[in-house]
Amino acid sequence: MKRIAGFTKVFAIVLAFGFTLAGCSSNKEANEEDEMTSQERVDQYTTVELNADLSDLSDNQKKIIGLLIDAGKAMDEVFWQEAYGHRDSLMNTLDNEATRKFVNINYGPWDRLNGNEPFIEGVGPKPKGANFYPADITKEEFEAWDSETKDDLYTLVRRDSIGNLMTVPYHEAFAEQHKLAANKLKEAANLAEDPGLKKYLNLRAQALLTDNYQPSDMAWLDMKNNTIDVVIGPIETYEDQLYGYKAAHETFVLIKDKEWSDRLSKYAEVLPELQEGLPVDAKYKQETPGRDSDLGAYDAVYYAGDANAGSKTIAINLPNDEEVQLQKGTRRLQLKNAMRAKYDKVLVPISNELIVEEQRDYITFDAFFGNTMFHEVAHGLGIKNTINDKGTVREALKEHASALEEGKADVLGLYMVSSLRDKGIVTEGSIEDNYVTFVASIFRSIRFGSSSAHGKANLIRFNFFREMGAITYDEDVEAYRVNFDKIKEATDALSQKILTFQGDGDYKGVDAFVKKYGTVGSQLQASLDHLSEQNIPTDIIFDQGKDVLGIE
Repeated sequence: MKRIAGFTKVFAIVLAFGFTLAGCSSNKEANEEDEMTSQERVDQYTTVELNADLSDLSDNQKKIIGLLIDAGKAMDEVFWQEAYGHRDSLMNTLDNEATRKFVNINYGPWDRLNGNEPFIEGVGPKPKGANFYPADITKEEFEAWDSETKDDLYTLVRRDSIGNLMTVPYHEAFAEQHKLAANKLKEAANLAEDPGLKKYLNLRAQALLTDNYQPSDMAWLDMKNNTIDVVIGPIETYEDQLYGYKAAHETFVLIKDKEWSDRLSKYAEVLPELQEGLPVDAKYKQETPGRDSDLGAYDAVYYAGDANAGSKTIAINLPNDEEVQLQKGTRRLQLKNAMRAKYDKVLVPISNELIVEEQRDYITFDAFFGNTMFHEVAHGLGIKNTINDKGTVREALKEHASALEEGKADVLGLYMVSSLRDKGIVTEGSIEDNYVTFVASIFRSIRFGSSSAHGKANLIRFNFFREMGAITYDEDVEAYRVNFDKIKEATDALSQKILTFQGDGDYKGVDAFVKKYGTVGSQLQASLDHLSEQNIPTDIIFDQGKDVLGIE
């Protein structure tokens, strides 16, 4: 084990998981008030059955879905370790059912929709680095440490027997779960009739055993005709809020909606042209997006791990590997059934409370779907590597990289739909539909909290747009109005600022920008409180699994 300085594998795993980040000061919830608080927290979510029409699938395809769900459960176990530590050491201290349910929603004792506030007595603040690093690590110690693998996406940072920092590769630290998931993927590959899916599943299984994910990422992008899809493994870095270096484990099991996917396929082809038209100096758009990018609509049938923690993802843009993106582009997956649930259960009720009445007719599902889709497409625009040799944007901007990237995708998505309407490529509905639905969705995402990259990005954009007059507040009706004369100007201004920050790798500039715009003012807080008083859910949770799907 070269990367853990000669220690045996068994000892490495003890070092990795021999403790829990934070414990309870007593074995039970403190009192009845805590119990009610837990129930109120659970009530922030509304339950949705995660289902899809499987009638056109063969028996083999249904078996594949079952095997992928089994693999996903292994990733769920790993994410518990990354987010908190030993799940059972926490759950065994809890008797109250509401508290247990809320712990499961959050994968730990910290409320993800409320800035990771601890909700169990005796539990301290969540470490910024979650359980990817020792809880007592400081940035000064980490930055002074001479290690080639410390910022690797697929290593844990731990201490050896005398307290020195060391790294443990994921495929060794999580060997049991990775092997189980890899075996399930191989079983699924043996049943797969689509050659692209078969190749991807085998390569992904190998990646879990080696931490070399690039070949499977390439194979995933090459798949074109598969009906069943799976996103599995360590992928996003949102959970690491210390540096944004460490990838967390997750799973999406998906069924492709080919009719909707065909409708979307034309948009990826115009990415290079849209890149050239970005409202920023040429040096910040010198990279050329891959033309192999494709768009697809899917029904999700299973979420696990990072994907299932707190607020739920409704669209995916992957892979994150900058080299793969520049060579082949990305795939954008719109999770249509989850998106529809959020639109009906959350966005429409929010709009009825916070958008002025005369603009509510502009709120449409097609605009919500389109805005979300172009958000994901826009991740492929801009720049992945700094222009001044500071490395990738992700490396240069550290813990701010994810929130800034989500903010970029939001505003460039709006830029895209406006540009495509001008070119006559998008013709459904009106640009006003996109603008008002976009602003209404800001309120939806702000409620995810400042600990969420998406929540922080939306809060920054809300304050920036308010400052530029693109969003105004009508005191008489206590609701917000979109200023159609100002919103394009605000979109271009914010796009330019974000793209410049990214290209320059300007960590200090981004840090100051986030501090200025990433705060909740009194008026906004009153509006958010009003939504809670109206019992409008913040997000959804899933009733999901093989039983729901009716498969073995």
